[in-house]
Amino acid sequence: MIKKCILTNKTSNNGYQVSHSHVRTKKIQKLNLQTKKIWLSKYKRQIKIKISTKAIKSLHKLKI
Repeated sequence: MIKKCILTNKTSNNGYQVSHSHVRTKKIQKLNLQTKKIWLSKYKRQIKIKISTKAIKSLHKLKI
């Protein structure tokens, strides 16, 4: 399964790891995904989804 946030569609990012001598090697900056249970009042049930921590913070602001 691909590491992707369901709400924000965020995926991994490519970058460089730079050493002291400025030798650059490629690295992948992985996404911080968390499993979260969310209550849907419309359907009156709970669902379990994998979302990024940035999306969790925005959910707390919306208070769904």
